[in-house]
Order: sequence, then structure tokens, then C-alpha cells
Amino acid sequence: QVQLVESGGGLVQPGGSLRLSCAASGFTFSNYGMSWYRQAPGRQREWVAIITNGGGTNYADSVKGRFTISRDNAKNTVYLQMNSLKPEDTGVYYCKGNFHWGQGTQVTVSS
Repeated sequence: QVQLVESGGGLVQPGGSLRLSCAASGFTFSNYGMSWYRQAPGRQREWVAIITNGGGTNYADSVKGRFTISRDNAKNTVYLQMNSLKPEDTGVYYCKGNFHWGQGTQVTVSS
């Protein structure tokens, strides 16, 4: 069955960096675009970034220039490098692929 497992979240100070990972299994990873979403407390889940099966990328305006999505098809893993983090980046980060969601990983940006 399809499984997506996120990791790499944590507590970081404003201006810091984190790298999230999402390990996929149960489908042909290289055939699918993969996305990252996030959900802040009391807010709706919002799209953050996408990487196509061909490696093309796109980002929400709120993270453009600070976040980078990438993938390693040999490891069936998608990454989200997050730099210059702000308190408003706080939330649970989810990866999505093949119409499935991971369980999420918490990112907290606070001093």
C-alpha cells in the first residue's frame, strides 16, 4: 500500500533552517509529482511547493526564494529545504503524492 512518511521537523529559531524528508513506498515514485503542504493552528491546509516527475518546481509566493523542493528517485524521497524561517512558517508539514498524504511533521519557528 502507498505510504508517505515525513521526518525532519522540530523547533528552530527565526532565521534558521530545517530540511524535511518524505520517504515514499508502495508506488512507482519516479512517475509522480510530489507536493508539500502545511497547516498552521486554526488555519486551513495550504500548498507550499511541488516538484513534477520531470523535476520542474513551483512554490507558493510566501516561501519563494526561501524554500527549495527536491527529489531523489533512487531513494524514493522528496525533500523540502527551508531557510530563513519565520514564525509564520510554523505548522504541521505534510507531503502528498499519488493522491495520498503523509502523517505530517511539526515545524515550530520561535525564539
